[in-house]
Amino acid sequence: MIEGVAKAKVLIESLPYIREFSQKTVVIKYGGHAMVDEELKKNFALDMILMKYIGINPVIVHGGGPQINRFLEKMRITPNYVQGMRVTDGETMDVVEMVLVGKVNKEIVGLINHCGGKAVGLSGRDGDLVQARKMTLHSKPDDDNRPTELIDLGRVGEVTRVNPEILHTLDEQDFIPVIAPVGVGEDGRAYNINADLVAGAIAAQLKAIKLILLTDVEGVKNKNGGLLSTIHTGQVDDLIRSGVISGGMIPKVRCCRSALENGVTKTHIVDGRREHAILLEIFTHEGIGTEIVK
Repeated sequence: MIEGVAKAKVLIESLPYIREFSQKTVVIKYGGHAMVDEELKKNFALDMILMKYIGINPVIVHGGGPQINRFLEKMRITPNYVQGMRVTDGETMDVVEMVLVGKVNKEIVGLINHCGGKAVGLSGRDGDLVQARKMTLHSKPDDDNRPTELIDLGRVGEVTRVNPEILHTLDEQDFIPVIAPVGVGEDGRAYNINADLVAGAIAAQLKAIKLILLTDVEGVKNKNGGLLSTIHTGQVDDLIRSGVISGGMIPKVRCCRSALENGVTKTHIVDGRREHAILLEIFTHEGIGTEIVK
């Protein structure tokens, strides 16, 4: 009886959030350990199905860096990174597209469907969903007096436009879109795009009520190692300059800020290693991770 009452209280606590988010869009960047651990993968699929059943529209954008690297190793190709970006020549692009679109995407779609949901897999090339151009990156010289140099990353892209028509069509048919972060250029060629950037651009285009980035850390930590539960966009540059936000967290936080500036209501960086992390963030008073707000 006590356990039953506790479950009822959880449902009551979630009621105002179900009401608030009904018929709204939540974009989730799915990556990290949550894509590897079998139990977490199943929980993620069930979380997406539950959200859809209660009227929330989840849109999933997934990564797949470790899976790409494993395949490259089998081909005896050494991955090469510059400033955290994968250098993507033509051969590597073929592997990226094959692994992300042909393997990882289909596994996620298959698991959601197997668990009773309705998911459809897409890449940014489908319906010109994610249009892209070649990303330009400049070197960071040690000497301030030296000029920067242009770095050629190959087929690494940045989002120029999101065409949401296909996503609206899927939503009308109650499907959950699962999107691989491969964009298409004006010349019809594929581009490898960072999944966080794709998720942020899609969230902005859909005016999502939430953008949630799953990571392998609790969230943004302060200098003493404590979790920062809330960051305002006006604090971001100072936190980067002071070193509180550093390394791979910098592009994630900047992605969240850009999404907020372009119409997303709230953004969150959440530990995907926790069971049902997304439900805990959306349906509880305390939430988890770090929220970034305007």
